[in-house]
Amino acid sequence: MSAPRRWSLGRRLGLWLAVSVAALWLAAATVAGLVLRHEIDEVFDSALQEVAQRVLPLAYSELLAREDGAGAQHMAPVGPHREFITYVVRDAEGRVLLQSSDAEQMAIPAGLTPGFHTTARLRTYTEAAVKGTIVVTAAEDLGHRAAAVRRAVMALIWPLVALVPIALGGVWLTLRLILKPVLAFRQAIAERGRGNLAPVSEQGLPAEMAPVAGAVNALLERLRGALEAERGFAANSAHELRTPIAAALAQTQRLMAELPAGPEQERARAIAGALRRLSRLSEKLLQLAKAEGAGLLAETPAPLAPVLRHVIADLDRQSARAGDIALTMTGDGGPVSDLDPDAFAVLVRNLIENALKHGTPDTPVHVRLIADRLEVANHGPVVPADRLALLLRPFERGPTGADGSGLGLAIAAAICRGAGLTLEIASPMPGAADGFSAVVRFPRQARS
Repeated sequence: MSAPRRWSLGRRLGLWLAVSVAALWLAAATVAGLVLRHEIDEVFDSALQEVAQRVLPLAYSELLAREDGAGAQHMAPVGPHREFITYVVRDAEGRVLLQSSDAEQMAIPAGLTPGFHTTARLRTYTEAAVKGTIVVTAAEDLGHRAAAVRRAVMALIWPLVALVPIALGGVWLTLRLILKPVLAFRQAIAERGRGNLAPVSEQGLPAEMAPVAGAVNALLERLRGALEAERGFAANSAHELRTPIAAALAQTQRLMAELPAGPEQERARAIAGALRRLSRLSEKLLQLAKAEGAGLLAETPAPLAPVLRHVIADLDRQSARAGDIALTMTGDGGPVSDLDPDAFAVLVRNLIENALKHGTPDTPVHVRLIADRLEVANHGPVVPADRLALLLRPFERGPTGADGSGLGLAIAAAICRGAGLTLEIASPMPGAADGFSAVVRFPRQARS
């Protein structure tokens, strides 16, 4: 089951800040729209009132100058334009005496009392004079007011379309600058590999992150101390045991030569065998301690094929089993790696010794060194899947009756882990029904 996706702190802050800015802008635009509508109503109501009050004396003068019986008169516009405020002048009986050019389209109702009135589609102001015999009504379409308010509000909202991307970019850039020390701290922790337990720099961290950095460095210090104590104990114990074990083995071998054939010599031979196993165990423990320590990388990359040839030659001198090894490697010196040659020698020796020791007799151990990997495979019993991963732990052994300490694969795994390599083990080996294979994958290095 895959781990749930986590949101970064910068993304959360950026998103919430952008949403907050947009919400505040919309709220401010809404409040501004309400205030603007109130102000627009006051301005247009004042305009209605002013139109009615200005038209009234002009209409009275016009009516006095008329001849009796004249009908309703339309005031012609000065030029082509749209009238947003129209007016109509009526007498006491409601007859139209004078009206603006667009008054008929507005259908201004009659019989309105002086003052402001609002109908379904009009806002009107009525003014009466000459004891109510002349009534002037100025009217405006409410749709015009609504359109004016809508345009004003949209003028406030439309900049938000451009503001949101700009705000997101600004917030992202600001957060990148602010969180740069935190991101550097995270990167430094993520790169803690290959046995690097040095303290992480706390420089530039904000006050909220400083305790976290201190806790991480304290944890690294405790871990480094524990690992150094464990490695030191294993290395010192193995080193101190080598001399007395060698002395005891020499004395036992001398005793074997002095004793006559019989039970006493057999017991001495058994003691010598136990001392040899103990010597090999101390050597493996010393290798494991070094593998879990530092110094696994060389200053400059070098080809690994010469080291592999040297290891096989040394195994042949000690056990005369080079004929059991089927070696395949490229002719250009093999892969180039920054793995320390001594560390690679320990790695490949443990893998080959493990294959020779636990493989089926009279079957070859296949060793293949190519551009990006080292493969060691042997025929033998199949390791159950539930025990396969356990073989990389110290003192864990598979289904075999061969003598051994269970440290070979643990040493190889420790070297790969400390050097940043990948160790893959499989049983049965690929393309076969039995056996065991170990593959070490190297990162590609540029040849000089």
